[in-house]
Amino acid sequence: MLRLQDSLPFISHTLRIRDEGTFDLPCTEARKSSNKNLNRYRDVLPYDHTRIVLTDTNTNYINASLVKAECVNRSYVLAQGPLSHTTPHFWLMIWQQKIKGIIMLNKIIEKNQIKCHQYWPLGESEGGEDSISFSTVGLKVDLLNVSRHTHYNYSTLRLTKTTSGENRLILHFHYTTWPDFGVPQSPEAFYKFLNVVRASGVLEPDVGPVVVHCSAGIGRSGTFCLVDTILMMLAKGLCGSGQGKVVDMLLDMRRQRMGLIQTHDQLRFSYQAIVYGAHKLSEVNGKDPCEESSSEEPSLADELPPQPPPRTDSLTRSMIESQLTHELQDGNGTDTAPEDDEEDFEEDSRGSAPGRPLPEPPGSDGSGPDTSLPPSPEHNNATWNETELRKRKRQELKVATAAKVKAMQERQRTTELWHERKRLIMRPVSLCVAFVVLGLGGGALFYRYFHA
Repeated sequence: MLRLQDSLPFISHTLRIRDEGTFDLPCTEARKSSNKNLNRYRDVLPYDHTRIVLTDTNTNYINASLVKAECVNRSYVLAQGPLSHTTPHFWLMIWQQKIKGIIMLNKIIEKNQIKCHQYWPLGESEGGEDSISFSTVGLKVDLLNVSRHTHYNYSTLRLTKTTSGENRLILHFHYTTWPDFGVPQSPEAFYKFLNVVRASGVLEPDVGPVVVHCSAGIGRSGTFCLVDTILMMLAKGLCGSGQGKVVDMLLDMRRQRMGLIQTHDQLRFSYQAIVYGAHKLSEVNGKDPCEESSSEEPSLADELPPQPPPRTDSLTRSMIESQLTHELQDGNGTDTAPEDDEEDFEEDSRGSAPGRPLPEPPGSDGSGPDTSLPPSPEHNNATWNETELRKRKRQELKVATAAKVKAMQERQRTTELWHERKRLIMRPVSLCVAFVVLGLGGGALFYRYFHA
């Protein structure tokens, strides 16, 4: 719960980000007419001074920015989720920048909208392919293995330069329960994911920058980078006792990519995750961070969010004042937002789900004999049937999702083909019209000249 006295420093930080966090820096390359169709959102563009520059292809532009936190020797490439026609550019960037890790913080489909192209192979077991080739840039991506967990998956990919046969291993980390314009359910699951990424070594300075992306590459991606950087600063003793270090670092990152951290809740969650991580830093934990915890909470159904604001209209006065006025009047606020459910693209006709799971009945605490009855065979059968039903439902959901993605991709390809045919048809027609106009004009001039 948020108390009034705890809100005041947070309010001042939020207002400072609003007042100082927008920079009028040039985005000349991103605004070129030839590059407009390479941007997922027209109001989220990379600055000229930090944009990633491609070589050896038909364009040097990609919507991605190099963001550095030099005090802890961290480098991140924050990028938009690849479009279908920018996916070859994305993998070319991975190859040319010598990137070893990709951190993906969004789902392919969110709220009935495609937020990212399926740019890596899912594998035949998931209804996809084991490899994808990109002939325009001479690269091929193979899926080697996948490890699936409650809140995240991580895959090992092999990226091969087809002309030379040279190949590199790429680790792909996919956080699957972070809603668009929202926050994870709790800092604990996020901190565990961060530890898995750190343990892999892809964040270390000797392996090149790590790619971090969501849909736009500023909201969830900015939250991840800010929390990781501040926790590294805490570990190195660079934060001291001041309260402004988080804001200072965020403003510095916003000078390198516009609009990082989009909402009031994302900023609040950043503070919560930093506090949680700071406590964990002081604890001795001998467990492998990659080991899946049996006590990890399941995902909760996501409530329908309000209509999201424009991508770069983040932390503006109206958003801040409406949110904080409500909290200060009530004297409390929610610390976390519910996570996306795997069925967020289907309408639920059963009514809204409860905001939190019902508590389990307390078990024996060991102070007396356990008087609970053993489970009956009927109970075991019911539990088994329920488990099988959930498995079947998940499988059907995966098939439905794959079919939906395929249908949307087919519609997109059909539209692109139609536009291409339209251009091919209109080009000779335009030339004919031009020749007719020139012929008529020339004839008129000839007639006037010889009959003057």
